[in-house]
Amino acid sequence: MSNLYLEKAARIVDAVREKNPLVDCITNSVTVNDCANILLSFGASPAMCDAFDESYQFAKISGAVYINIGTYQKEQETAANQAVFAAKQVGIPLVIDPVGCAAIPRRISILDHFLEIGEINIIKGNMGEIMALSGRKADVKGVDSSGDIPGIEEAAISVAKKYRCTVAATGKSDVITDGNLVMRIHNGVEMLTKITGSGCMAGALCAATAAAAKTDGDMFSAAAAAILSMGIAGEMAAEKANLPGSFRTALFDSIYTVTGKVITEKGKTQC
Repeated sequence: MSNLYLEKAARIVDAVREKNPLVDCITNSVTVNDCANILLSFGASPAMCDAFDESYQFAKISGAVYINIGTYQKEQETAANQAVFAAKQVGIPLVIDPVGCAAIPRRISILDHFLEIGEINIIKGNMGEIMALSGRKADVKGVDSSGDIPGIEEAAISVAKKYRCTVAATGKSDVITDGNLVMRIHNGVEMLTKITGSGCMAGALCAATAAAAKTDGDMFSAAAAAILSMGIAGEMAAEKANLPGSFRTALFDSIYTVTGKVITEKGKTQC
């Protein structure tokens, strides 16, 4: 089964470059440029439209919507609500990154509201955030979580069922689940934790792959494709650079070279 979904993920990665989907990002101010550049390098077309009086119309012409609540303020809240509603109306994938919800529990209510007014397709969070969404406690520091967390697979399954979506929980190894299928991904390097925005970039990639997979609705394989791409690009970047600044540049260069063939050759998955 692992090889089957690895092959599906590989096809989705190639589809991103073929389709060049427009990804509407309402993301945090710390990493907005990183998300735009990783999407461009991956073959998607990013747009960072968070103006409340434009987000509804812009979401309707996009291939997917990515919402990151890391620096969530009133204008972004209004824009996000408009985009969520528009995504449901036109049937495009919605990817949510619940940044900080493990440290600030109030943020969980934001996702609950999105579920009331729209349909969530993928939730991408670190393991601490996914634990918090499931109602469990996790060891977190600010927006970061500490490595692999016991019980994370059960927590991710619980969140997937609650929000009726696919969940990608990132950590030392990553967990992908739609509430039934569960995949572990063992790609990635520690240097990804030494730069700001690696998690946000992974979330943005999830939106690109979700847009590419929209036709058959396979959000499980779409999430796997994005997380595999980020982890493999990190490994390739680490071969070229071992300091954070040069690693960041190498990461963009590496994601530019990730293809379906690279996914099947370098992907380390377990189902």
